[in-house]
Amino acid sequence: MGLSEVNVTVNGRARHGATESRRSLADFLRDELGLTGTHLGCEHGVCGACTVLLDGEAVRSCLVLAVQAEGSEITTVEGLETDGVMHPVQEAAWECHSFQCGFCTPGFLMSMVGYLNENPDGGTRTEIREYLSGNICRCSGYETIVDAVVRAAGGAR
Repeated sequence: MGLSEVNVTVNGRARHGATESRRSLADFLRDELGLTGTHLGCEHGVCGACTVLLDGEAVRSCLVLAVQAEGSEITTVEGLETDGVMHPVQEAAWECHSFQCGFCTPGFLMSMVGYLNENPDGGTRTEIREYLSGNICRCSGYETIVDAVVRAAGGAR
């Protein structure tokens, strides 16, 4: 099987790699580009651990083929902090003690950013819960994760 060239912008940097056409974006990011912050849990799109932003939209990178991302802009959890300063979502998650074991953390953070991109005012706690329902935290820290989204949005609900 031949390899396909993939040119993407990841975390603001042009990246290039060759991959089999059947390879997932998650595997491409981790194995080809060395961005291991994107975690793989179920590999069926159920757990959300592999969530990244693809052209600004939160997607399960285990369900996207790397070749489908050709020419796209991708943000992974590694791209959230800038010059040593945490992204507001990271800061809020830290302040709210939102994560326990940390396996789900990258996917949740990227979903939180995706949610706030779509709902800059933060929306309601019910709307936040519904949006994040596609991410699974086996440690069950859901309430503090919702607290973090509210805090990152600047709300006090």
